[in-house]
Amino acid sequence: MSQPVFNMELGKAQEKAIIKGKFYRITVLTERLVRFEYNKNGHFEDRPTQLVLNRLFEVPEMTIKQDEYYLELSTKYFKIEYAKEKPFVGNKLVPGGNLRVSLLNSSTEKVWYVNHPEVRNYNSSNVSFDVLESKMKLEKGLYSDDGFVSIDDSLSLVIEPDGRVVPRSEETVDIYLFAYNKDFALCLKDYFDLTGRPPLLPRYALGNWWSKNYSYTEEEILKLFDKFNRHEIPISVLLLDNDWHLRNFDKQKKLVTGFTFNKTLIPSPQDFVYKMHSLGVRVGLNINPIQGIMPHEEAYTKAASYMEQPDNKVIPFNVYDPKFRKMYFELFIYPLENIGIDFFWNDYYDKKDNTALWLLNHYHFFASGRTDAKRSMLLSRNATKGGHRYGVLYSGRTKVSWDTLKTIPAFNSSSSNIGLSWWSHDIGGFHTGVEDKELYLRYVQLGTFSPIFRIHVDKGKYYKREPWRWDVQTYQIIKDYMRLRHRLIPYLYNEAYKYHKIGTPLIQPLYYRTQKIYDEPLYKREYYLGSELLVSPLTYKKDPVMDRVIHKFYLPFGTWYDFKTGKKFPGERSYVSFFRDQDYPVFAKSGSIIPLSNDIGNNTTPPTNMEIHIFPGRSNTYHLYEDDGVTNLYKQGFYIKTSIDYNYQASNYTVIIRAEEGKSGIIPKERNYKIRFRNTKETKDVVAYVNDMPIDTKCYVDENDFVVEVSKVSTIAQLTINCKGKAIEIDAVRLINEDIDGIISDLPIETGLKDTIADILFSNLPIKKKRIEIKKLKKYKLENKFIRMFIRLLEYIEQI
Repeated sequence: MSQPVFNMELGKAQEKAIIKGKFYRITVLTERLVRFEYNKNGHFEDRPTQLVLNRLFEVPEMTIKQDEYYLELSTKYFKIEYAKEKPFVGNKLVPGGNLRVSLLNSSTEKVWYVNHPEVRNYNSSNVSFDVLESKMKLEKGLYSDDGFVSIDDSLSLVIEPDGRVVPRSEETVDIYLFAYNKDFALCLKDYFDLTGRPPLLPRYALGNWWSKNYSYTEEEILKLFDKFNRHEIPISVLLLDNDWHLRNFDKQKKLVTGFTFNKTLIPSPQDFVYKMHSLGVRVGLNINPIQGIMPHEEAYTKAASYMEQPDNKVIPFNVYDPKFRKMYFELFIYPLENIGIDFFWNDYYDKKDNTALWLLNHYHFFASGRTDAKRSMLLSRNATKGGHRYGVLYSGRTKVSWDTLKTIPAFNSSSSNIGLSWWSHDIGGFHTGVEDKELYLRYVQLGTFSPIFRIHVDKGKYYKREPWRWDVQTYQIIKDYMRLRHRLIPYLYNEAYKYHKIGTPLIQPLYYRTQKIYDEPLYKREYYLGSELLVSPLTYKKDPVMDRVIHKFYLPFGTWYDFKTGKKFPGERSYVSFFRDQDYPVFAKSGSIIPLSNDIGNNTTPPTNMEIHIFPGRSNTYHLYEDDGVTNLYKQGFYIKTSIDYNYQASNYTVIIRAEEGKSGIIPKERNYKIRFRNTKETKDVVAYVNDMPIDTKCYVDENDFVVEVSKVSTIAQLTINCKGKAIEIDAVRLINEDIDGIISDLPIETGLKDTIADILFSNLPIKKKRIEIKKLKKYKLENKFIRMFIRLLEYIEQI
């Protein structure tokens, strides 16, 4: 089997980083990260574990003072005090009596010791939804108000050179302490250096996925994708659930394990995959080897011979056995890859054996990227140990419910506290519940601004995930957001690269940058999506009379703009706003630069037609990373970075786009740019140059934006665009009166009465008197439900 084995050399730290006694070993890995080992026989572990793959760090600067009985060791971040050879755990009265670590340069004294309660830890979520349902179970994460966190690796299995995973031979203490004070980004860097970096996913993984637990024939699939194409809804991934393989054998029905295509559904799998690829669609398969290798599999005879298994007996699943693994991959997995299958969905789950899931994930993920021609990719449940290393995480088969939707944003955000970003959820829910157009809309909108957009639903013709099966208005909104998701791929892929390269999570909770709002439950669902966007998800039903969601949200320091409307919001304050079905609270900070694709179709390659949204108010530079999106050649330098530099002055904007690093030939030779200056008036004073040569532009106003288009610009040249004029920035401060006016306009009440209502609400009367005047409108036959609604509206106005 050509799968990679673990690099055993990386498990051993440099000698100069180690302070060792008869029973203890202390390894200073970085200025913020230290390993404590204690073993009564003096045996210490250099092999990798399930969690820790690398201890070969550069030796950090440290100061050591010691004698025969006492050790004091200091770095820039912490000071260790240890009574040599004594157990790390002190007594109940003085728990840090033998070993204590003090944070340096902290505003208050902060001391860690073994078995410290660490109650100020913000915790993280890292297990599947169908285990939890709406009750989110939190475990210790890396983010803490204490400025430190410990990870106990004492019970992790260790890895042998041949890939076998075995228990430790004796009881030992093996603890990693991250003492980072307020430098959480550096804590994450240390964690990823220790446990392995997050992978750079294939570009297609960031598009729209389609999956349904249905016995699709090839003809049905092709018709389905033809319909998506006619509706101009891009889909980049087809994920086939259980029914792609043979499921009935002998007296057994609905088998979950299978590796042989059901030829009555898909007669020629290789031809089918080729057709999907020609549509720009990647193909993934659900696999679950838990039931073993059965006699009806096409490769069973070879497998039985190799495993010396009697004919017609099931070969038991045993991922711990290297011989089974070799047979499993070479006879069942690689042949499917050879016909063009792009990736697998490892649906294995055994709550009694999480280690088997971990091993399967590890070998599947790295086997899928064993050549330069194809990047590693996997969808799987999280085995918790180093889950960030293994591609996209599957949150389980979830219920169709508002409760599930409410849980997802905080679940995603808190996962960042343990370095996880690539969670994917069943958009719309998978099973049970009631189909509800508003619920599905809000799922789609949340998915648009999530790490992965994956539609997945159970059998049953009344589950409606195809957008055209809803009413016209709902269909159009779903279509618009799915198209937006596909357009966002250049931005999302760049943020994915930063997650891979420097460990910046794609999703970040608001409290990473505004810690004071952590205890405010209303804002726990808000999060940053990459460096430029902030999302405040809608997870509650709308007011049926107002026909809007009443939503309270917080915007941090700075100036923010509604991504869709361009409305301006001063930051560091709370807002109440009213969102229609087509609206979603996503905000861009002043100076934000967001690259989008304007290419048409399912393909996710770097676009020929690129639109760049630029928000006013602040100069900024965005470094756009691109590569081929599917191979491992980027590791050999086959990529390109493009600088998008925005220089903001009042009524004078300059944008310079130029290649700054990498190789040519990776992205289209020429690109058509549409630069969208948000909240900007038309100006006639526009110039554009490629290098030093002036070029033609097409300029126009689109609602509140000024758009400049240029064509056929070399992607290795420098494009410069300058716009200037008098007072060209549109202030567009969001006004509560505009929201209220829109609500009045949409209500099904007598038109003349609307003027009376507006006069009351927009008057200078005190709120109390406005309530009285609204109640008086009952004599003009204003229904009670509208009176109650306007009274509530006045309460929200009073809050603002």
